[in-house]
Amino acid sequence: MAETTSVPPPASDLSKMAHSEVHYFNSYNHHGIHEEMLKDEVRTKSYRDAIYQNKHLFKDKVVLDVGCGTSILSMFAVKAGAKHVIGVDMSTIIEKAREVVAVNGMSDKITLLQGKMEEVTLPFPEVDIIISEWMGYFLLYESMMDTVLWARDKYLKKGGLIFPDKATIFMAGIEDGEYKDEKIGFWDNVYGFDYSPLKATALSEPLVDTVEMKAVVTDPVAVVTFDLNTVRVEDLAFHSPFELVARRDDFVHALISWFDIEFAACHKPIRFSTGPHTKYTHWKQTVFYIKDVLTVEQGEKVVGWLTSKPNEKNRRDLDIKIEYTFETEDPTRKTTGECTYTMC
Repeated sequence: MAETTSVPPPASDLSKMAHSEVHYFNSYNHHGIHEEMLKDEVRTKSYRDAIYQNKHLFKDKVVLDVGCGTSILSMFAVKAGAKHVIGVDMSTIIEKAREVVAVNGMSDKITLLQGKMEEVTLPFPEVDIIISEWMGYFLLYESMMDTVLWARDKYLKKGGLIFPDKATIFMAGIEDGEYKDEKIGFWDNVYGFDYSPLKATALSEPLVDTVEMKAVVTDPVAVVTFDLNTVRVEDLAFHSPFELVARRDDFVHALISWFDIEFAACHKPIRFSTGPHTKYTHWKQTVFYIKDVLTVEQGEKVVGWLTSKPNEKNRRDLDIKIEYTFETEDPTRKTTGECTYTMC
């Protein structure tokens, strides 16, 4: 089935979308964000290895690439022996993807459709495999996982595969007093004026940044795992407990989060992590500064709940709440707190 040079106009009309949706799709129009993702070797090589090392799963199969971007995953699938790949993306980068596919001689194997996944019409009634790089900051930011699940329910044949198919969110406590003072304490004295009303705003904004492993004070803990074969969209709003055990005597100024990804459907499962203990990825880690400074001793615990749900005004943003209790036999150090954040 030859294609890619002549396709219908986009199925989705940006003028009819909410401003937040337009902003989301437009953010992927520029090549810079795709360059950053392609240069992320942990990300891109993990997908490549998962596909190339499982050619027996891709041979003669119909593959759907959800949010295909520059179509690197689509081309991996063709090289692995896929019969045909359909790539879907709303952003205008798909125009360049068509050129890339053509110069690599794959126009007869890859069909690229511009539009929202929920609105385009695929040239096949069902697919054997779904591949997608859908992960956002804090795993769920931007809510693209919703789209992958919609495509799963609509197009994936019974017994079909999803690459990747498992994702786990982790947490840990860190010492970061210097930066917390710089970011949060700044508002206490701004050129001689009290700007403390903005302090709450600063605390409510998670920071996406690279955390050094030496700053991690507690053991990491898995908070929630999603199996893309079975998870439902409503399950992505979660309320999960955590227990962090201090590795050493230190201070805890913030909690951080990262995620691990697994291609469990592979003959030999492939995994990668976005945590502070491993090689850099463009997702970095998500830092949540808390109101208190916890003075912890080795073996003591910080327990609590991590809650996340889509923002009511913009479903691609996240409302996150962290409730925590520092458990210690020293009553002068025992602390209970609650912080709310909006990731936007």
